[in-house]
Amino acid sequence: MNAILLVAAGGAIGSVLRYLTGMAITRLLGAAFPYSTLMVNVVGGLLMGVFIELLTRRFEGSMELRLFVAIGILGGFTTFSSFSLDVVMLWQRGETFSAAFYVLISVILSISAVFLGLWLARTVA
Repeated sequence: MNAILLVAAGGAIGSVLRYLTGMAITRLLGAAFPYSTLMVNVVGGLLMGVFIELLTRRFEGSMELRLFVAIGILGGFTTFSSFSLDVVMLWQRGETFSAAFYVLISVILSISAVFLGLWLARTVA
């Protein structure tokens, strides 16, 4: 239960940060291109890399801290950071094909799922 509360609290913080960042980037650069989503995903990936490196290799951080920051805050800020970490972990283990396959299948299936969801909602409604 404690783990769920840590993830939930971090997720709330991350989601609010994503919203505020998106609003600020859209005001600065406009809405013609999804700059805010791009920025959030890139910054989230950078922060995930820094945090995981510092947590696991430098400071031997607790699982609770990892739950709160990596899964909670950064996961709420962008789930792309978790996806990116998964790809890097596969790559670093020497599973190059698996990493490339994971990227390809994730992008194709996720975008296809959005199209399917739109089609289902439009067809049923």
